[in-house]
Amino acid sequence: PWPDQPSGTKVIFPITKALNRRAWSAALESNGSESVVIVIMPSPNAIIGQYTLKVQLSKGSKAAVYQLGTFVLLFNPWCADDDVFLENEPKRQEYIINDYGFVYQGNHKWISSCPWNFGQFEEDILDISLKLLDKNLNYLKDAFKDLSCRNNAVYISRVVCAMINSNDDNGVLQGNWSEDYENGTNPSSWNGSIAILRQWYKADCHPVKYGQCWVFAAVMCTVMRCLGIPSRVVTNFNSAHDTNSNLVIDEYYDSSGKKLPRESHDSIW
Repeated sequence: PWPDQPSGTKVIFPITKALNRRAWSAALESNGSESVVIVIMPSPNAIIGQYTLKVQLSKGSKAAVYQLGTFVLLFNPWCADDDVFLENEPKRQEYIINDYGFVYQGNHKWISSCPWNFGQFEEDILDISLKLLDKNLNYLKDAFKDLSCRNNAVYISRVVCAMINSNDDNGVLQGNWSEDYENGTNPSSWNGSIAILRQWYKADCHPVKYGQCWVFAAVMCTVMRCLGIPSRVVTNFNSAHDTNSNLVIDEYYDSSGKKLPRESHDSIW
């Protein structure tokens, strides 16, 4: 959509003597005979994504607009005024910068670790992550409303979470727990997010076959770190799966004490 000021997708600000750290601003740093250096400060509450940077030069009643280029703005956990700010530098290194780690699988009696290459700084992963945002159902229904919410890390987290699986949209991964992985990849064979995200992107954003819970979590972690949101993968064991939201794990048995699998949809795993 065409950017506009009401939605927050367009910002106009003058060049001043000093930067304003709480709003979009620009300040002249140096002025040479043939060039000038101008420093731009984005608002800590700015919408993330790709921007086109233009400058308007005015003289008297005449004005001319020149396009200088494009840039991508992300969340910034180093900025104290950003919602995703992390004060602890070791945590920033672990939850944003670290591109390699372990994902834990198994059960509470047998826990195994799987090395994982998150690869959030690999070439084209940022473009793919931004494409993922533009493929979410909210954007397709109302692009301006979706874009205006992209300064909210909680909103972005929910969008990314929904787009990692393919249940309601052309998300990144198709889940498969059947142990039949024909025409796809066994979820246990993946060891990184890069190949999955690139395959989704190159296949015109059609779901990659196949994923399971830890694969979903690891790929989501890659996208979140890429967008500047501190993230880590947490494995939970003995998880109660309540399918009807009654906060009870229901199991059904016949008169002889045999469990009825077709009726028992809840589980602990």
